[in-house]
Amino acid sequence: MRIGTIEVENPLFLAPMAGVTDWAYRTVCAKLGADVTVTEMVSSRALVYQDQKSRKLLRKNEGSICGAQIFGNDPEIMAKAAALALEISGCDFIDINMGCPMPKIANSGDGCGLMRTPELAGQIVAAVKKAVEVPVTVKCRLGWDKGSLNVLEFTKRMEQSGADMVAVHGRTRSMLYSGVADWDTIRKVKEQLSIPVIANGDIVGGESAKKCLKWTGADGLMIGRSVFGDPWVFEEVKAALKGEEYAGRPCLKDRISVAVEQFKLSEQDHGEHIACLEARKHFAWYLRGVRNASYYKKEITSLKTMEDIYRVARDIVRDLE
Repeated sequence: MRIGTIEVENPLFLAPMAGVTDWAYRTVCAKLGADVTVTEMVSSRALVYQDQKSRKLLRKNEGSICGAQIFGNDPEIMAKAAALALEISGCDFIDINMGCPMPKIANSGDGCGLMRTPELAGQIVAAVKKAVEVPVTVKCRLGWDKGSLNVLEFTKRMEQSGADMVAVHGRTRSMLYSGVADWDTIRKVKEQLSIPVIANGDIVGGESAKKCLKWTGADGLMIGRSVFGDPWVFEEVKAALKGEEYAGRPCLKDRISVAVEQFKLSEQDHGEHIACLEARKHFAWYLRGVRNASYYKKEITSLKTMEDIYRVARDIVRDLE
């Protein structure tokens, strides 16, 4: 598969997720099999106004093809932001968020709100395409709600406006993350476009990945919430797609070691305080499904120092392995 000029040998994507896919976690996922990663979404206006926190979100990870994702609803500002994002990050492509369903984003006409204004969305893609020399991609949903399922017309317009690839989450904005992803419609999107189409939604492991790829005919798969605390899902999916038997997740000690490595990377990127706040969330995800872990999940909620992280990690391995 090609994203514009970029050759993608194994198109397995880590979905961009605000508050989750920071540089540290993208680095971990890339090591464990994510072939393409995308930064957390960054406000185009914040970039143009030189917001330092937004600039930090654009740090490119190693080990994978990496895109920088921006959002906004003004073509001129989006074009300037795309150029800035590329300059700051050195990323391989620019991704435009047209799928975020969160009210504060979508109700302002950004994210999935752009699916209600397809002409404007097309103007944004065209403006960004002119502003950068790397491929430009779009992530969207099926539409605003079940009464306005316009993804077929919308993605066609994105292609005509210059998008090099589209990733489609098989839910509407009003569904958020509930219900069942509609792979049938993703298949229809794929059938009508000549650019690559990436399927997103309800890919939770090897079997679902095989079914989604076969059903939709998509060029690649994007995995989102299934990666919470489980970056090894990429290894499982890759084995399934190759027809190989998956050996299973590593032992608890090795999983905790990966978690601690992630938090060390987070400390490098954000400093100790933010790394510990991030660890409170991610560490609990790493313990999902671990028996008798409730005590340590409570301990995790009060992590304040890296030494706290190391201590809890040691205790978990000692008591729960």
